[in-house]
Amino acid sequence: MAMSLARTKDFMVEVAEELKKVTWPDFAQLKSATIVILIFCAIVAIIIKIMDFFAAGVVGGIVKIFAS
Repeated sequence: MAMSLARTKDFMVEVAEELKKVTWPDFAQLKSATIVILIFCAIVAIIIKIMDFFAAGVVGGIVKIFAS
């Protein structure tokens, strides 16, 4: 148990040291990156919606063929 606590403490110390080395973005960089990500997500959502629309049409057509 004591070994586990010591390892956990060492890990947390190392994490804190690494976080000090991180270059954090300023607000302008954060804002522009967030906008890019939101636009990308919107484009992907639109593409998925279009694919779903066509897939639903194909499946609906197949069901109509076999339901008649």
